[in-house]
Amino acid sequence: MGCLSMGNSDRAGALRGAETHFDDGHFKDTLSRRVAIPTTSAEKSSAPAMQRYMDDEIGPALKAMGYEVEAYENPDPSGWPILLGTRIEDTARPTLLTYGHGDVVVGLDDQWTDGLSPWTLAKDGERWYGRGTADNKGQHSIVMAGLEQVLEARGQHGFNSKILIDMGEEIGSPGLDIFVRDNPELLAADVLVGSDGPRMVVERPDVKLGNRGALSFDLRVDLREGSRHSGHWGGVLTDPGIVLGHALASICDRKGRILVPGWTPQEIPANVKSLLAECRVSPGNDFPEIDPGWGEPGLSREEKMFGWTSFIVLAFETGEPANPVNGVAPNAWARCQLRFTMDVDPNDFLPQLRQHLDAEGFPEVEVVALEDDCFFPAHRTDPDHPAVDWARRSIAETMGEAPLIVPNSAGGLPSRTFADGLGNLPILWIPHSYTGCKQHGPNEHVLEPLMRDGLRIMTGLFWDLGELDGGFDGRAVSG
Repeated sequence: MGCLSMGNSDRAGALRGAETHFDDGHFKDTLSRRVAIPTTSAEKSSAPAMQRYMDDEIGPALKAMGYEVEAYENPDPSGWPILLGTRIEDTARPTLLTYGHGDVVVGLDDQWTDGLSPWTLAKDGERWYGRGTADNKGQHSIVMAGLEQVLEARGQHGFNSKILIDMGEEIGSPGLDIFVRDNPELLAADVLVGSDGPRMVVERPDVKLGNRGALSFDLRVDLREGSRHSGHWGGVLTDPGIVLGHALASICDRKGRILVPGWTPQEIPANVKSLLAECRVSPGNDFPEIDPGWGEPGLSREEKMFGWTSFIVLAFETGEPANPVNGVAPNAWARCQLRFTMDVDPNDFLPQLRQHLDAEGFPEVEVVALEDDCFFPAHRTDPDHPAVDWARRSIAETMGEAPLIVPNSAGGLPSRTFADGLGNLPILWIPHSYTGCKQHGPNEHVLEPLMRDGLRIMTGLFWDLGELDGGFDGRAVSG
């Protein structure tokens, strides 16, 4: 990374520095080293690689930028360490907290296209292949490189900076909520900026203000011990599969509209609806055709995905699926999932379902709550928060067009963990990947133009943060 020095003291100079850093191969070299370290959090045998990523890669890079670096033991025994870099320039200036994760999913080495390896960065046209290129080593490397470019150009950030690298995100970030809750002063900030997930459309940057939540639960029908001969007893013994099938059909209609009272918002807030009117979902070339009639009638595709509740049957089982026998099954089971915005209360979901099933005549269907790892909460930064306008204006100045402002991602991010633990600070997710990146599967990759644009975007954003006079709206800032 080299020594820091005073360079061009203007925004345009910082952006030119970011372009040079990318174009001369420095960024690619850095990402190559990081991809080569197999930080698979689902495998305990990865402990040496995890330590190497923190001690030999991220730690030295942060120290070269003047950060104090410490790896904290995870408060959850099942979790991995949490790395934090801190650089305090002036407690009267704003404080930025950035989040990324250094772990990846398993490599699936034998499933990659011939000539590709999950642990070797390989370039093919505009695609850079390798595990973690999209999720999340490429993205947090962009954040770190952007911070470095501002230091090179200005000689200082102009704000205080804290960088948190989670080493267990791919296994649900065990212990992160406890760590954040127990360390509010250590992590205190005025804004959190993270880069994770894909853009909504590949051609245009976006800023996501949070995430939908998720709740999984089981439905069970247990009627008797053992199956009974279908010839003798079929037609007279109650079939649990049929009962459960009808119970599921009472939850949604034939076209996926949710029928359980209380599960959907009374309305989409006006400022959220306004943002979604500008958004367009682009599924990608290899995506199945989307049924425009599925889900809540009267809503756009974007409103269904980002502003409403969805219900999914993840699995359904009755009898012996692998070896069917001629018998009336004794029981049936379904694993179900809800995705929801912060406009509904997830604490009410299962009681509301129980009341609904009873009213529909299904008292024998049991609603089974699952462990905490089958739940994560929804969160959304207020679209009218001044930090949102700051990010919008900054990205527009860098890219020549305003980004899409997306109220929340459709998938999961740890937004609520930080909002609850750190005083409901504004949280912005600025992704630099795309929906076709194949994260979590073989042939994970990023697009070179998105990486280059991402580095320019983050450099401009951090430059502009250093130009703020106090907080985003004149409020006191935290140190």
